[in-house]
Amino acid sequence: MKLYITILLLCCLNLHMPLQAQVFEDFFVDKSMRFDYFRCGNSESESIYFDKIKEEPYWGGSKTNLIDKFDYGNHRFRIIDAESGTLIYSRGYCSLFKEWQATEEAQNTSKCYAEGIHFPYPQKTVKIALDSRDKNGEWVQQFEYTIQPDSYTIQKFTPVGEPFDVIVNGDSHHSVDIALIAEGYSASERKEFEAACQYFAEQMFTFSPYKENKQKFNIRGIWIASPESGVTIPGKNRWINTALSAKFNTLGSERYQMIDNLQIVKDIAASAPYDIIYVLTNTDKYGGGGIYNFYGISSAQQTSSTGKVYIHEFGHLFAGLGDEYVGGTEMNEFYPLHVEPWEANLTTLTDFDKKEWKKLLKKGTPVPTPAKDSNLDKVGVYEGGGYMQKNIYRPYIHCLMNHFNVDYFCPVCSKAIVDMIDFHCK
Repeated sequence: MKLYITILLLCCLNLHMPLQAQVFEDFFVDKSMRFDYFRCGNSESESIYFDKIKEEPYWGGSKTNLIDKFDYGNHRFRIIDAESGTLIYSRGYCSLFKEWQATEEAQNTSKCYAEGIHFPYPQKTVKIALDSRDKNGEWVQQFEYTIQPDSYTIQKFTPVGEPFDVIVNGDSHHSVDIALIAEGYSASERKEFEAACQYFAEQMFTFSPYKENKQKFNIRGIWIASPESGVTIPGKNRWINTALSAKFNTLGSERYQMIDNLQIVKDIAASAPYDIIYVLTNTDKYGGGGIYNFYGISSAQQTSSTGKVYIHEFGHLFAGLGDEYVGGTEMNEFYPLHVEPWEANLTTLTDFDKKEWKKLLKKGTPVPTPAKDSNLDKVGVYEGGGYMQKNIYRPYIHCLMNHFNVDYFCPVCSKAIVDMIDFHCK
């Protein structure tokens, strides 16, 4: 009887256990499915509405690490085999909508953002579940949809951008694939964009830990011409007709340059295998942004600190690192102090014990740690970060996630980046 019960329990548990690497071919084919939807609401509410499903020709991700192990992000999606109930793929991510929810505008009106997620193309019927964290940091399912992979309603791929190689070192399934997209370059400015892609790659691999892991990256440019040259700056009443409609003054921040519609970005990125999307904009105005597993964007013609801006924003986009500086944002209560931030490099000390960061503290390090000169090269718990002066802490006095007066990541941020590289490349 005990053996029977044990077997029964194991069978039931297996319905919710993640799959191992060798089962990719049992559940997926080597191309992508994209699920588009609208995320709508205000400061207190969130709803998701189905838009469309697309078939895309490339799967650039790992065939081994199908289940997200990091638990990063304000949102996540889960792909579940409909027949067995088994979780077969998952990823965490963030969104521009979540940032907008923390603005004053969101307290007075409702709004929708077009989003999309992509994953390996399923062989059989699956369910997709979209989850978001609540105000206590707990996962709450917001939406569920059943997908028939052979449905005639699934749209076929139509090329939008023209891809070209910048640096290609290996097989996409065992590399971090970055798609660099042109924005605000007119038809006569392709050479300028190609030069910007080369410069991005050069700059990226001058910083640790990327330079030590250069062979694990592929970078491709994706060319698309814009009707007009430049980028929209609403604060200066400058409106430019571009392919992606990038603009400054996002969420009321003068230097925050973003794109509201993620679906347009993904339409262009789909011309090449990709894990990460980064948009290079044809402007010398300082600014950009990076949202975890969403997209990154920076001014490609900015004459000072361009490389550091790329690397800083890529830290958000790729490794989910949080900003360690104080101020500089119009968002309110983005980090509730009763919740431990999911970012590897921020803590409210609510649940610091679960951070990998704690393992890097030398024995006897006080928590919090005083920010004095003798601690400049020591991992500690220093007050100030996540845009707030008090009650939130960062691991190093200076770091590229804090300001550009240094040219290094702290050990905590470096470890988070290396862990993410390894996850993508297995």
